[in-house]
Amino acid sequence: MAFQPSERSRALETRVREFIAGSLLPVEAELLARNHRVNGHGDWRRWQLLPELQALKAQAKAEGLWNLFLPDPKLGAGLSTLEYAPLAEAMGHSLLAPELFNCNAPDTGNMEVLYHFGNAEQQARWLTPLLSGELRSVFCMTEPEVASSDATNMAATIERDGDQLVLNGHKWWSTGLGHPDAGIAIFMGLCDPQAEKHRRHAMVLVPLDTPGVTVERMLTACGDYDAPYGHGQLRFDNVRVPAANLIKGWGEGFAIAQGRLGPGRIHHCMRCLGAAERALDLMIERGLGREAFGRPLLKLGGNLERVAEARIAIDQARLLTLQAAWKIDTQGVRAAMTDIAAIKVAAPRVLQQVVEMAIQIHGGAGLCQDHPLMGFYAQARALRLADGPDEVHLASVARLELKKRRRA
Repeated sequence: MAFQPSERSRALETRVREFIAGSLLPVEAELLARNHRVNGHGDWRRWQLLPELQALKAQAKAEGLWNLFLPDPKLGAGLSTLEYAPLAEAMGHSLLAPELFNCNAPDTGNMEVLYHFGNAEQQARWLTPLLSGELRSVFCMTEPEVASSDATNMAATIERDGDQLVLNGHKWWSTGLGHPDAGIAIFMGLCDPQAEKHRRHAMVLVPLDTPGVTVERMLTACGDYDAPYGHGQLRFDNVRVPAANLIKGWGEGFAIAQGRLGPGRIHHCMRCLGAAERALDLMIERGLGREAFGRPLLKLGGNLERVAEARIAIDQARLLTLQAAWKIDTQGVRAAMTDIAAIKVAAPRVLQQVVEMAIQIHGGAGLCQDHPLMGFYAQARALRLADGPDEVHLASVARLELKKRRRA
């Protein structure tokens, strides 16, 4: 088991870190504050892209720091999952960073779906503009009327009607739906109710301007609309698209989801650890720079021990995530299922734990827009549901562990 990144991975990580430190972090607080002033409301139809962020994206693209997640050396950086992991951690230092490198969710997952499972026509029509950054996408899986912790509960339907597919369903938490450039959705629905439970679903490409697609609202997450991306609720009423928009095949929805979610969890978890590292840095800086009762804050109330606990937790979670990445690369997603489930629990928990420590050191300042801590907290808390609730992943780890014992 070797976690040593390649020379190319290390070189790209250095360039990404330098770009973030030199071009983004000095203006991060100002850009976040301005975005809140411009887009801090629920009417997604008036959300705007900040020109400064668009300029930084153009700069990153010109410098070749673009589509770094994609394993194809022509369309992306050609890195393995393990090689990309340190870059994802570097991007985690700022909530704004992944977008600058065209490495933001859900677009990365949707691009991987099209890259691995889309046909040539689908790739030309949708993957190419996604890779260029001209188009944004959403993923429509979760539903408000069912317990989505069990994805087989999905009630949305896909039916054949000649050379068309007819879609009906109610979806929410479709991240990116409010983005001004959002134009395509991947819709997952029930296509064959009589099949084995993991062969009942399919995925279909749906342009968002198709008749019958209605955006009902954007949802706040921890009180914020996360503009200009947004987490939307939308309805599909007898939406008709060409049968050619079916991805891979009938009943392939869960197989595609497995392929989409494996590497994507590495991205999420490493970004969590990058955010945790920054929270720890801010905690130490604040703790050494402020005094109370005649002593630095860091030397009061067990805060030094909290620094040590944070360091141990971050490093443990990183090693677990790198192990998952190594298994995905060398043995495939199926062989890494225990590790993937484990990191979905471990990494957001670690981020939440470290951010809470940092907020406590900052006092009231940790709760406001002067620091990115509450944004990191929302990221951690949301991921403990968005990637499936902790309880589901713990059950998966336990089930796989017991299965190993039965074999023995």
